[in-house]
Amino acid sequence: AYEKRFPTCPEIPVFLGSEILHESRSDDGAIHIIERSCKLNVDAPRLLKKARVEYVFFIQKNTVNWKERTLRIEAHNETFANRVVVLETCSYSVHPENEEWTCFEQSASLDIKSFFGFESTVEKIAMKQYTSNIKRGKEVIEHYLKELISQGITFIPRWTPPPACGQKDERAPAVGRDADDVPLEPGARGTTKEQTGSSCPPAEPGSPDADKLDADYIERYLGQLTPMQESCLIRLRQWLQETHKGKIPKDEHILRFLRARDFNIDKAREMLCQSLSWRKQYQVDYILQSWRPPALLDEYYTGGWHYQDKDGRPLYILRLGQMDTKGLVKALGEESLLRHVLSINEEGQKRCEENTNIFGRPITSWTCLVDLEGLNMRHLWRPGVKALLRIIEVVEDNYPETLGRLLIVRAPRVFPVLWTLVSPFINENTRQKFLIYSGNNYQGPGGLVDYVDKDVIPDFLGGDCMCTVPEGGLVPKSLYQTDEEPENSDHIRLWTETIYHSASVLKGAPHEIVVEILEGESVITWDFDILKGDVVFSLFHSKRAPETSHKEATLPSTSAAGDNTQLIDKTWVLGVDYSRMESPLVCREGESIQVRSGFYILQWKMHGPLPCSGTSLPRVDDVLASLQVSGHKCKLIYYYEVLASKDFRGSMSSLESCNSGFSQLSGATTSSGQSQSSSHLSR
Repeated sequence: AYEKRFPTCPEIPVFLGSEILHESRSDDGAIHIIERSCKLNVDAPRLLKKARVEYVFFIQKNTVNWKERTLRIEAHNETFANRVVVLETCSYSVHPENEEWTCFEQSASLDIKSFFGFESTVEKIAMKQYTSNIKRGKEVIEHYLKELISQGITFIPRWTPPPACGQKDERAPAVGRDADDVPLEPGARGTTKEQTGSSCPPAEPGSPDADKLDADYIERYLGQLTPMQESCLIRLRQWLQETHKGKIPKDEHILRFLRARDFNIDKAREMLCQSLSWRKQYQVDYILQSWRPPALLDEYYTGGWHYQDKDGRPLYILRLGQMDTKGLVKALGEESLLRHVLSINEEGQKRCEENTNIFGRPITSWTCLVDLEGLNMRHLWRPGVKALLRIIEVVEDNYPETLGRLLIVRAPRVFPVLWTLVSPFINENTRQKFLIYSGNNYQGPGGLVDYVDKDVIPDFLGGDCMCTVPEGGLVPKSLYQTDEEPENSDHIRLWTETIYHSASVLKGAPHEIVVEILEGESVITWDFDILKGDVVFSLFHSKRAPETSHKEATLPSTSAAGDNTQLIDKTWVLGVDYSRMESPLVCREGESIQVRSGFYILQWKMHGPLPCSGTSLPRVDDVLASLQVSGHKCKLIYYYEVLASKDFRGSMSSLESCNSGFSQLSGATTSSGQSQSSSHLSR
């Protein structure tokens, strides 16, 4: 149905036509890729006339995977590409629990660098166009589906591998890669024969294939594993499949966390769960699509990718000695530098996957070459060291075992001082990968030539290869931010910007938010993760607007108590002034929960153990449980949205709130082995 809109589509008036630029199929016929140039007419005549452009051209790449039954559509603008960057991704897939349903996901990003002084106008036009396209796209698909049905086409046979490739494809189901597996890093590609052949439904628990991985798959994608290590990987993956109904990390990613914790499955599971929660909260999966480094970083950040080392690992060069860390922190802020480093790590994982396909063996880490020539006391500026330590902490927690080797060259005398400050924050396994050369010791046998091919060594280190990494220099003080200037200027998206809000729930001070409903039969949707402690969630309704007041916590030593807002007045009577819409739900650490007109109050309060009947003395278990919540504080992140009935009708979202499988991975796994299943009808 989607292909019927090409080369022209009368149902979409702004779509004037298309031309195929490239078309290819995989050897087994499972993957069909078409890249087109699409001609569009945009509703902005005066603006386009001013820019002397009559039409807008987009490049669209459609990838149909008949084996995995998916369609992925990637589009970016060709017109005004140096001024405006528009990226859009759509995907169709089969619902994992009901094959009669089709899952559709759509995302887009808009980055306006400059547009003749009409930046605001272009943004409004783009948002208007995108909003209308979402609705129109569904109508067009339904139109062509009905057209196909009228022609008697209601079913397409499943794809089957060619006989010549049957032996290879028969081995694929044993690899244990689920059809819904997706890389954590956005933009990662996997369209080679080897990868498509390794994506298959997992074997049912208890069957022989569920307890063992295919030997060819291990050698191709994971590397050498002992039987014990293989068993740990299978057990952790099975736990993720049982507790998480959606997409789960790839085996390569799970294996990194196991290696970081010496294959202690409990410690690895806790580390992985916290990382998945962190990625969700800060939308790290989309960083490669959304992050555009400011021009200042492009000029003064002295780092960049440079071919690969002798082992096939991607090589990243950082000329730290030439970098003005103080100037960058003062001009851009710590958050911008952190986000840039995260984008580098995401890009590194993407390059590892690409090299795995190129070299035909597992490449799961990269090499970093750090040149310290020029390092001096200026680099020991306290706020700069603080920013460096925070970056190291975030990377260590969320990108374990991604650094294969760190080569430090031309280390000056001041380096031991910096190393003393930094080394305690670096994992012991990571420190063992460091190789440090002072002076010119990196030259000759035993130096860089042992790890990097001679024709790849950069020219500034005596090699013959021209390196495009910026040379850096001092950032002009005129570019420094003033104390009054906010860090989140137009070109920087703060690390803390997210659709989720964070909150602390204190003892005696619940966290409450009010949602006003103006249209009857609207739908309230919410999702929250319990990051620390246990809380009780309640939903109340009132016809009168609550008055905001702050409630102090029962612990006088807690300074953050004033941040909690008490909306339900002490004088209100339950059943008279307000009513309870749902039974209170106890949510354990690591769990998640995914109308009439009036005011709705969402309340989270600390969950305390019920007193033991027949005695006023606390139980030992209750005392120990209370000690686990440090400072008598619970932490959570939450998101809510009100949808009009016309917008919600026909949505694939359920009318019931339920425990979100993805978010169950966010907390310590020891708090609750099995999530509570609860159904809350949204009114």
